[in-house]
Amino acid sequence: MAALLSDLATEILIPVAAVVGIAFALVQWVLVSRVKLSPEKQSAGGNKNGYGDYLIEEEEGLNDHNVVVKCAEIQSAISEGATSFLFTEYQYVGIFMVIFAVLIFLFLGSVEGFSTKSQPCTYSKDTTCKPALANALFSTVSFLLGAITSLFSGFLGMKIATYANARTTLEARKGVGKAFITAFRSGAVMGFLLAANGLLVLYITINLFKLYYGEDWEGLFESITGYGLGGSSMALFGRVGGGIYTKAADVGADLVGKVERNIPEDDPRNPAVIADNVGDNVGDIAGMGSDLFGSYAESSCAALVVASISSFGINHDLTGMCYPLLISSVGIVVCLVTTLFATDFFEIKSVKEIEPALKKQLIISTVLMTIGIAIVSWIGLPAKFTIYSFGSQKEVANWQLFFCVAIGLWAGLVIGFVTEYYTSNAYSPVQDVADSCRTGAATNVIFGLALGYKSVIIPIFAIAVSIFVSFSLAAMYGIAVAALGMLSTIATGLAIDAYGPISDNAGGIAEMAGMSHRIRERTDALDAAGNTTAAIGKGFAIGSAALVSLALFGAFVSRAGISTVDVLTPKVFIGLLVGAMLPYWFSAMTMKSVGSAALKMVEEVRRQFNTIPGLMEGTTKPDYATCVKISTDASIKEMIPPGALVMLTPLIVGTLFGVETLSGVLAGALVSGVQIAISASNTGGAWDNAKKYIEAGATEHARTLGPKGSDCHKAAVIGDTIGDPLKDTSGPSLNILIKLMAVESLVFAPFFATHGGIIFKYL
Repeated sequence: MAALLSDLATEILIPVAAVVGIAFALVQWVLVSRVKLSPEKQSAGGNKNGYGDYLIEEEEGLNDHNVVVKCAEIQSAISEGATSFLFTEYQYVGIFMVIFAVLIFLFLGSVEGFSTKSQPCTYSKDTTCKPALANALFSTVSFLLGAITSLFSGFLGMKIATYANARTTLEARKGVGKAFITAFRSGAVMGFLLAANGLLVLYITINLFKLYYGEDWEGLFESITGYGLGGSSMALFGRVGGGIYTKAADVGADLVGKVERNIPEDDPRNPAVIADNVGDNVGDIAGMGSDLFGSYAESSCAALVVASISSFGINHDLTGMCYPLLISSVGIVVCLVTTLFATDFFEIKSVKEIEPALKKQLIISTVLMTIGIAIVSWIGLPAKFTIYSFGSQKEVANWQLFFCVAIGLWAGLVIGFVTEYYTSNAYSPVQDVADSCRTGAATNVIFGLALGYKSVIIPIFAIAVSIFVSFSLAAMYGIAVAALGMLSTIATGLAIDAYGPISDNAGGIAEMAGMSHRIRERTDALDAAGNTTAAIGKGFAIGSAALVSLALFGAFVSRAGISTVDVLTPKVFIGLLVGAMLPYWFSAMTMKSVGSAALKMVEEVRRQFNTIPGLMEGTTKPDYATCVKISTDASIKEMIPPGALVMLTPLIVGTLFGVETLSGVLAGALVSGVQIAISASNTGGAWDNAKKYIEAGATEHARTLGPKGSDCHKAAVIGDTIGDPLKDTSGPSLNILIKLMAVESLVFAPFFATHGGIIFKYL
C-alpha cells in the first residue's frame, strides 16, 4: 500500500516549510530591530525611547542619552572583533576546504581508475550504476556545499547575536520580561535560519543531483554524504578555534581581574573584557551553530543512504525516501508554534520565571513534535516496507518508524533534564559544589569532577535504550531517524542555546556602560538561566552525535562490505584501543591550547595593570586590541593540530590498515568520546553555576558562602576557570570528533574497500 501523501505534495511541503522558517526568522529579527540603539528625543508626555515604562535611569539620575551611546559603542567593538576573527579563521579554513575537496575527488575517482564507464551497483550487482568518477565529482560538490552552509550558519548566528546583545541590555531597564523576549527572539532568528537553510540547501542539492543520476538513487544518496562531511569539518574548526579564543580571554580576565585585582566581572578596566565578550559570540554562537548544523546534515545523510538501498530506493518511492526531510519540515513548524509560547502567549514578570519558561519550551516542542511525527509517519510512509539491514531486507511497519523517531526525541528531553539537574544551581548537586568551596579550591575541584562523572550515567542509559529499541524496530535506519528525532526541534534548541551568550554579553555591556546595579542583577539572572540551558543544548548535541555516528558507522560497514565486526580479531581490537584513546589525545591538545593561550593573556593583563598609570582608578582606558590579538593569533594557530588529528586519522587508518581496523577505531572513539564529552561539559557547567550561586546570594545558604571577593568566592572562581575549557572547548568539540570520523569514513568507504589495508596486504 502506497503512502497517503503524494510525491508532488512532498516536493511542495519540504521547501515551503523551509521558506516559512526563514520568513519567521526575519519577522523575529524585525521585532528585535525595533529596539533602537541611537538615543531618541524625549517624546511628549515624558516617555523615553517612545515607551511609557518607567526607566530605572530616571529614578537613579543617570543620563539616558550617554548610556545608550556607550552601549552602542561597546556593541560595535564586540561586533567588529567577532567579524574580524571569523574572517581570519575562514581564510585558513577555506584553504583546508579546497585541499580536502581535491583529496575527496582524487581518492574516490581512483576507485575505478578515473573510468567514465558505468559500473555494477554496490548492493545489487545485476543492475548498473553511474561511474565512480561521477560519485567523486558529486561528493566533492556536496562537501563544498555543506562546508559553505556550515560557515554561513555560524557567521549569521554571530552577526545576529552581536546585533542583539546591547538591545537586550537597554530592554533590561524596562524589566526582566522585556530583556528576556529580546534575547530569546534573537536566538530564535539563528535557530530558524539554521534549521531552514540546512533543510533547503539539502533539498535543492538532492534535486539538482537527481538531474544527472536519474533512477540511480544508490549513487545519488552516496554522493550526498559529502554534505554532512562538509558541515562537520567546518564545525570542528569553528568549535575548536572559537572555543580556544573565548576561553583564553575568559580565563585571563577572571584570574587577574576577579582573583588578583578583586574587580567585578566585565569591569571596563579589565583589558581582556572585550576579547571575553567577542569570544562568547565566536565560540558559543558561531561554533554551536556550525556544530548542530553538522549533526542535522549527517543524521539526514545517514538516513537517506540507508533508505536509498531499502524498498524506498528500490521502488523509487520519493515520499518514503524523503521521510527524514519531512520530519525536519514538521520540526520547523512545531518550533515556530512553540516559540510563540515564550514571546507572545505568556509574559515573564519576575526573575524566577526565566528558567521555567525556557524549560517549558523544551517540553512543549517535544509534546507537539510527537504528534507531528505520528501524522508524518501515518501519511508519509506505506503501511509496510523493507529496510536494508547488513545484507538483508527487514520488513518494517510505519508505526515502528514512529516509535524510532519518538524515542530519539524523548531521549533528548531526558538528557536535557538530567543535564539541567546536574548544572543548575537550583538543585543540590551544584549547591554541594558551591558548599565545598568553604574549604578552598581543591575540594571544589574534587566535588566538581565527581559530579561530572556521575552525570554520565542516566544519559548513557537513555542513549542505550534508544539504540536498542530503534535498532530492534528498524535496524540502522531506525537509529538514524532516532538521531533526527532528537534534532527535530533544533530550531527551539538553538534559540535557547543562543539566548545564553546573548544574555551574557548583555550583562557585560551593562557593567561596561556603567549602568545601575539593579540592571546588572537582571542581566545576571538572564545569564544564569542561559548557562543552564547552554548545558542542556550541549547535552542534546552530544546525545544526537552518539546516535548519528552509530548510524553512519552502520552505513560505513555496509558500504565497505563488512558482514560482521568481530572485536576478538586483532585487526579490530587494536582499532578499538586506538579509537578509545583518540578523544583523550584530542582533549589534551585542546586543553593545552587554552592553557598556553590563557598564559599569554594573563601575562598581558597583568602587564597592563602594572604599567599603565591610572588604569585601576578608571582614569585611563586599557589596551583592549592587544588582548583581542592574543586570542585571535592563539586560536588560529592552535586549532590546526587537533583538526588535523581528526581529519587525517580515518584516511591513514583506512588506507594503511583497512576497513576492519577502521571500524574498530570508529567504535572505540564513539564509546569513549561520548562519556568524556558529557562529563567535561557538565563538570564545567556545574563549576560555573556554583560560582554564580555564590555571587547572586539569593538564598540563606548562598549568603553564608559569599560575598564576592571572599575566600569562598575566589575558590569558586578557580573552579570555574578550570571548567571553562572543559565545557566550552574540549567537551563540545568531542561530539564533532566522533561524528566527523564516522561520516568521513563513509564518504571514503569505496576507496578503503578497494585499495585500503596496504600494510596487512603485505604482511
